[in-house]
Amino acid sequence: MKLFNTLAALVLSSAPAFAASGPFFSLGNTNFVVTIAFVIFVGVLIYLKVPGKVAGLLDQRADDIQSELDEARALREEAQSILATYERKQKEVSEQAEHIIATAKAEANRAAEDAKEDIKISIARRLQGAEDQIASAQAAAIKDVRDTAVSVAIAAASEVIAKGMTAKDAGSLIDDAIKDVGEKLH
Repeated sequence: MKLFNTLAALVLSSAPAFAASGPFFSLGNTNFVVTIAFVIFVGVLIYLKVPGKVAGLLDQRADDIQSELDEARALREEAQSILATYERKQKEVSEQAEHIIATAKAEANRAAEDAKEDIKISIARRLQGAEDQIASAQAAAIKDVRDTAVSVAIAAASEVIAKGMTAKDAGSLIDDAIKDVGEKLH
């Protein structure tokens, strides 16, 4: 009602436009007719409670906007928390990857050192085996040389003995050899 009174006072207190002629409060004056139509229009709007409805719609719209802002704020906070979670997970995964790489490098170095040690041991074993084979071949060669020397000496001795020995000497040598074998066996 206060609004209506304010509007009426403004309309009535304003100076009439110079376009209309004659008294202001006459239906022949277009300014008066427009003023009455405007006041009736405003009155109808107030009677139908249009300002209250418009204010209610504006309040409803303000509430809707506020709820959308609250929802957007909540979504933003949720997105920030999800982002922080993913950043934390990315950092953890990065740390795990670095740990895996460091572990793999350490294992590769250890495996290389083990392989070097195994190669050294294998070479030492092969060298020892070769030295053993050489020693064995050397011993076999010496034995073969001795055996051959003994065989040659026996053949030469038997030839010398056969040329210069009589049957009586041969019998005494056999008897002496039997005695020596008997003494060595007992």
